[in-house]
Amino acid sequence: MAEGCNNCAKENDKNRGCKHRGNCIRGQCDKLEVLDWLANIRPFYSEIFDYVEVRFKNDRKDFYKNSQKLPLQAGDWIAVEAPPGHDICMVTLTGELVRIQMRNKKVLPIAKNAKKIYRKASEKDLIKWRISKDKEPQTISKAKEIIKDLEISMKLCDVEYQGDGGKAIFYYTAENRVDFRKLIKILAQEFNVKIEMRQIGYRQEAAKVGGIGSCGRELCCSTWLTDFRSVNTTAARYQQLSINTQKLTGQCGKLKCCLNYELDTYLEAIKDFPDADSKLYTEKGTAQCMKIDVFKKEMWFAYAKDSPTWYKLSVKEVQEIIMYNQQGKKALPLEQLSMNNELEQLEPVFQDMTGGHTLTRHSSKKKTFPSKNV
Repeated sequence: MAEGCNNCAKENDKNRGCKHRGNCIRGQCDKLEVLDWLANIRPFYSEIFDYVEVRFKNDRKDFYKNSQKLPLQAGDWIAVEAPPGHDICMVTLTGELVRIQMRNKKVLPIAKNAKKIYRKASEKDLIKWRISKDKEPQTISKAKEIIKDLEISMKLCDVEYQGDGGKAIFYYTAENRVDFRKLIKILAQEFNVKIEMRQIGYRQEAAKVGGIGSCGRELCCSTWLTDFRSVNTTAARYQQLSINTQKLTGQCGKLKCCLNYELDTYLEAIKDFPDADSKLYTEKGTAQCMKIDVFKKEMWFAYAKDSPTWYKLSVKEVQEIIMYNQQGKKALPLEQLSMNNELEQLEPVFQDMTGGHTLTRHSSKKKTFPSKNV
């Protein structure tokens, strides 16, 4: 059994400090964990789906065929096909949910090219695997020195040893194409293993390294997010966010993935709004939209000659003014329209027993206004 996770609270000595009973990879518990909501549901047909989902170091997952019908369940350590030799990984999903995951990731269960599971990992396999994993920090440090000496324009992100210790995968990022033929020869002589160089993107780098985001939580890409969708500043504009590069970019240097989380809700909310580029033609002059409150359904307009002063209008009023302008007519000045809105929102709140008059409150500005005694 693998060592317990240092990140978990030591609630139970029997579990060795890990809520997964030690079934974590190098102290990274709950890394891309998936809830098997079909675990207790049996299919209407007799045969169970013979593929399983497994996880290697960090965010790397794959699907393997259980051709030997081994009794596997989530948390088991297995030895799988990884030419040359074998690799050690942990089972994360079994059963029908694996079929759904493969369909979502567009992986076809082809019998001819299916990767095989050799056996359940023995104690000897796990000891050899842990010895190889312990070499990774020193390998990264030494490899960075070699890259610096060769003056290669690339950044080494991570190193992953194969379970049998015969192969090492070097993950790196680079702006341009890199010629690392000389580097591979030096690394193979230095570490006496087969070398594989694998280029990844900056988002994948952040997923492997991990970290804490501006929200105070672990990065989504390093805990649960596996689908990297394109993000652009249009998503920020729809959500009325200021286009500030420092606030909108994550640790990977790209726009934050969370900008897409609420985008659909905002798009649904603003579908009845007039275009933000719409202009209102009034008796005092032309006004343009300065700000939108999506959920209160309000819009702020300002005259082109007097932009510091903003006037609030409801979406319905803006639509009526636009229709009025389309007929070739000009609307009343924004001061009068906005003042009418404020007068309508004045309502009695409570009676001041000391002054003998009723106080009213403006619902939007949250100020009190004295009126005559009732």
